[in-house]
Amino acid sequence: MNWITNYVRPTINSLFSRREVPENLWTKCPECGTMLFHRELKDNLNVCTSCNHHMAITPRERFTALFDGGVFAEIKVPEPVIDPLQFRDQKKYPERLKAAQKSSGEKDSMLVVEGEIARTPIVAVGQDFSFMAGSMGMFVGNAMLAAAERAVKLKRPLVLFSASGGARMQEGILSLMQMPRTTVAVQMLREANLPYIVVLTHPTTGGVTASYAMLGDVQIAEPNALICFAGPRVIEQTIREKLPEGFQRAEYLLDHGMLDRVTHRKEMRDELITVLRMLTKQPPAVRGELPAPEPEPALAAPEAPPVEPEAAKTEPAAKPEPKLEKKADKA
Repeated sequence: MNWITNYVRPTINSLFSRREVPENLWTKCPECGTMLFHRELKDNLNVCTSCNHHMAITPRERFTALFDGGVFAEIKVPEPVIDPLQFRDQKKYPERLKAAQKSSGEKDSMLVVEGEIARTPIVAVGQDFSFMAGSMGMFVGNAMLAAAERAVKLKRPLVLFSASGGARMQEGILSLMQMPRTTVAVQMLREANLPYIVVLTHPTTGGVTASYAMLGDVQIAEPNALICFAGPRVIEQTIREKLPEGFQRAEYLLDHGMLDRVTHRKEMRDELITVLRMLTKQPPAVRGELPAPEPEPALAAPEAPPVEPEAAKTEPAAKPEPKLEKKADKA
């Protein structure tokens, strides 16, 4: 009886009363190991509140924090041919695309939008590293050309947020052909005398670094972002030497003249506002907007004198004159 009471019954009750806790409520920082609550992490733009490590963030989340009121419009990108090489490794290429589209909710690894930042209209492009490592395929080439054409048509600056592992191997030589195509897109902006600003995020590598990601008029990077063509491990194995500490990181490239700025993600909006308005020859942005002044109340008109009734206005009737009796003349 004691065994049933002390062991069986509590076990059965625990099985039926167990509550499932969602696994995505907490995120562990890969740098310092701190457990971060999902709301706290989202409010801090996916930056660790303990060590300031910049985690991955989707383009939509980034654009929501970037544009005025979080409002932006998506620009349509021409659809490329799916699986032109009939590529297959462990899975077919279309199956990998469908799985990435389902998990990310995006068509491909690049999102093109337009909106206003501090009332300055711009065209923005963002890469999603969670979509097949942000790899560059034909869709990315079409997206860059669509963004450049839209920016030239509307005469707006173009801002790029790069995050990529390089060219997409499933598209072979067609993915490498996007390097000259995206370079042509950047040249369109040059000829139109429009600013092209690049924000390099972690990581930006391979063919993306060798093309449109390093052609900006202003090169900005997030802290500790890996920016390179070949990774440090490949270089160490090739030259068989130990690389310097922080090699190919944003701060290292800034010290060696490859970057213009390294800016914290929470300060990126203010940085872009300053740079954009400077390059477009606009006055500094207004940091706060005061409400419109309330209209002053109209001055009260002086009170009119009381109006007398009509009976009072009429003049009193003239009194009849007394009649004088004529006395008869005495004869």
